[in-house]
Amino acid sequence: MLESISGVVDDTRGMLAFLPGHPMILAIILFALVSDFVTGFHDTANSIATSVLTRAISMRTAVVMAAGLNFLGGIVFVKVATTIAAKVVAPAALAQVGQEVVLATVIAAIVWNVITWRLGLPSSSTHALIGGLLGSAGLAVGVHNYNWTKLGQVLIALIVSPVGGMIAGLLFVTLLMWIFRGMAPLRTSNIFRKLQVGSASFMAFSHGANDAQNSMGIITMALLSAGFWPTPDKVKVLVPVRCLAAGAMGAGTAFGGWRIIKTLGRRMMQLQPIHGCAAETAGAVVVQICTHLGLPISTTHVISSAIMGVGSARRLSAVRWRVAGNIIAAWLLTFPATALLGAIGYKIMSLF
Repeated sequence: MLESISGVVDDTRGMLAFLPGHPMILAIILFALVSDFVTGFHDTANSIATSVLTRAISMRTAVVMAAGLNFLGGIVFVKVATTIAAKVVAPAALAQVGQEVVLATVIAAIVWNVITWRLGLPSSSTHALIGGLLGSAGLAVGVHNYNWTKLGQVLIALIVSPVGGMIAGLLFVTLLMWIFRGMAPLRTSNIFRKLQVGSASFMAFSHGANDAQNSMGIITMALLSAGFWPTPDKVKVLVPVRCLAAGAMGAGTAFGGWRIIKTLGRRMMQLQPIHGCAAETAGAVVVQICTHLGLPISTTHVISSAIMGVGSARRLSAVRWRVAGNIIAAWLLTFPATALLGAIGYKIMSLF
C-alpha cells in the first residue's frame, strides 16, 4: 500500500536529487513511460472490448472508466514490479552493469508492441518486456545470473494463466447459464448489460494492478543499476515511480485501441452481455491471483483465453479459431523476437 506522506516526500526529493547526474536514467524513465502509454492503448481492449461490443457501455464512458481504474490498480500493488526489478536477474549483477541493459529492454518491448498493434494482434506487453530483459541481460551479464527459480515461476505463470483464463471462462459462463436458464433471453441480456459495468471495472483495475507494474519494475531496475540504493537488498518501488507509471498507462488507456477491440470482440466470436460479463470476471480473477503472488502475466492472454473459453461453452464453432490461431502465433513469436531485439539493442548501445 502507499507509504506515509513524509516517506513519499523523502522518496521524491531523493529521486529529484539523483536524476540530474544520471541522464541515462532520465532516458530510461522516458522510454518506460512511453512503454506504459503504448501498453495502455495496446491493452485497452482487455477491460473494455466486451462491454463496448455488447453495448453495455459507450466507448467514451468505457475508456474514461478504464483509464481511471488502470491508474488506481497501478499505484496500489508493487509485488510484480519488485519481481521484474530484482528477482528475474540477480540484483548484484544488475548493480554492476550500465543502464544500457535496461534501456535495451524497454525499447525492445516498445518496438514489438507497436508492431503487433499495427497488425491488430493482442500480443503480450509483459512477454515483450520479459523477453527483452532476458535478451539484453543475458548478453550483458550471462545467463548464469538469471534467477532460474523465479524465472521458472514467471514462465510457468505466463503459460498457465491463459489456460486458467480459458477454464475459468468456461466454468463461469456454464454456471451463469445454468442459474439463469429459465429466464427470458431479453431479460437476461438486460441484467448482464448492467452487470458488465462492474465486470469491466474489475478487469480494468486488475489490468492496472499487474501490467502497470512492468514499467515500475524497469524504472526501479534502472535506479538499482545506477546505484541509487547503497546495497541491492534495499531495493523498493518508490511511490513517485508508481504514480508516473500508472499515470502513463491511464493516459494510454484514454487514447484507446479500436484495432484490438475489434480483434477480441468481433473477429474472435460474437458476444452477448452474459458472455462478456463471464469473460471479464473470469479473466480478472485469474489476473488478481497472479498479481497477489507477484507474478507478471499477460492480461491480454488471460482475457483472450477467457473469451475463447466462454465461446467454447456455447459450441466450439462459436470461436473463430483461425483468428485465435493467429493470436497464439503472435504470442509464440514474442519471446524470441523481443529477446533478439533486446540483445541487438544492448550490443549497439555498448559500442558507444
